[in-house]
Order: sequence, then structure tokens, then C-alpha cells
Amino acid sequence: MVEKKLRLGLPKGSLQEATFRMFQKAGFKVLLSSERSYFPSIDDPQIEAVLLRAQEMARYVQDGALDCGITGNDWILENRAKVIRICDLVYAKQSMNKVRWVLAVPQDSPYRSPKDLAGKRIATELVNVTKDYFAKLKVKVEVEFSWGATEVKVNAGLVDAIVDLTETGSSLRANKLVEIATLCESTTQFIANPVSYRDKNKRAKMEQIALLLQGAIAAEGKVGLKMNVQKKDVEKIIKILPALRKPTISNLTTEGWVAVETIIDEHLVRNLIPALKKAGAEGIIEYPLNKLIY
Repeated sequence: MVEKKLRLGLPKGSLQEATFRMFQKAGFKVLLSSERSYFPSIDDPQIEAVLLRAQEMARYVQDGALDCGITGNDWILENRAKVIRICDLVYAKQSMNKVRWVLAVPQDSPYRSPKDLAGKRIATELVNVTKDYFAKLKVKVEVEFSWGATEVKVNAGLVDAIVDLTETGSSLRANKLVEIATLCESTTQFIANPVSYRDKNKRAKMEQIALLLQGAIAAEGKVGLKMNVQKKDVEKIIKILPALRKPTISNLTTEGWVAVETIIDEHLVRNLIPALKKAGAEGIIEYPLNKLIY
């Protein structure tokens, strides 16, 4: 009997580059034959990948067209999808960091709280989440779908407020908008269809992918550091090292010397290596990390 492949949805668009890069670090080579292709090849015969917009991913995973996929928590909420959340994939670079959907109005607007918008019009791509938010407040508003350039609509007087995605708030400030509420926070999620997740083989494959992706993300911004140290200088060296945990110390064949190895944040290296050298460390080696499994 031919084993069924795991149908994996990968996000097309803003998350695509970061996702492909993380899969590469996790040990999976994902390639597209052309920019127009929606079926990337992956060097794992147990996986069949397809590219979809993150906005649609949760719906197709819920319906079983896909066994699992990567999307934002915001789109899970927007689709009101019943899926298994396997793990967060939070990485503070390349569009995989935590973001917020906020309610924003012009700086000179009289509206200063969500309740002030009763009877007003709000534009957003996150329609269902916005409706649910105001329903909980028992505030009646008109919510319309926005295809993009949402900030322009409120400044042009087409709508009274917007619900838009923000990371730092710089785009809102540039458009002379001020946020008055946060509707939800969102991180990138690895999700699964509940039926597929109950399948022993598929679940094992999903958990393998999740473990390796989390390891790849955990290794970002960190490096390994190895050095030789005289035993008399070990305590001095350890005090300098901002170790992830306690550094690994092993004896060398040379009497009175040990090897010290640890993992540190990469940005600390340029100041740390001179200090280690001054404290007596020799043969200092810095090396990159692909994965860090806790």
C-alpha cells in the first residue's frame, strides 16, 4: 500500500521568503520552478507542498484539503477555523514576528475609544474579527472589506476608522493616525487539520517538522563559541560568558588545559572575544548554528 503524502500548505506573499529560509535551516530544501508556480518541490518524499495566501490557509486546513499549513493567528480567527495549533513560529526578522491588528482614527478625530464609533463606518481586511470585537462591546458599526491602502480611506474621509496591521506603529504615524484599541495579536502558526492530526503517521511527520522549524528559529541570532583555556583561568572565563546555560567544559590531552564551549547571542561576540582573549582564552572559534533544540 502506497503511503499517503502529507499535504503541507506554505504561505505565498509576505511570509514566503522567511518560511522558505526557515525550512532550509530546518533541513528541508524547498524550491520553486518559477515565480508563477504554486507547487514548490521539497526534498522529502513524504511531503507534498502547495503555496497559498496566508489569508486562505486556515480554511483549507480546516476543510481537509490540506493536512497542515503555516499562517497567521489573525487569519485563523478571521476564518473562524477549527484547527489544531501545533506550535508558534515566532521569529523577530523577515515577517515572522508578532504583529497587532489595531483600531485607528485620524489624529484630529473626536473618537478616542471604540464606543465613540457607534454608527460609524470602519474599513479593514479583518472583517469577521472586527465584527466580533464590536459585537462583544455591544456597539453597532458598519464594517466594510478593504482590498488595500486602508490608511488612505480614512484620511480621504471615505470611512471613519480602520482596523489595520501594525508592527511598530510607524506606518500609522506616517499617515497621521492614532490607534485607540488593539483587537488581536498575531504570530505565525503551524496548524493541522484535526482528522489528519489523529493519523499516527501524519502526526509524527508534523511533529518532526515543528521540532526542526522551532530549532531553526531558536538558533537565529545565536552562534557557538569554543575556546581553549588553562584550568587556572576557567572561573574567570565563565564569569565573562553570558551562557545560554552553563558552558560545556571538557579536558584536553594537554595537561592543565580544558575546552570551553557555549552558545551566545551573535551581537555580543565583537565585544566578548577581546575580553576572552585578555582573560587567557586561546584558539577561539566562532561558528554558526542551524538549529537549537532545547
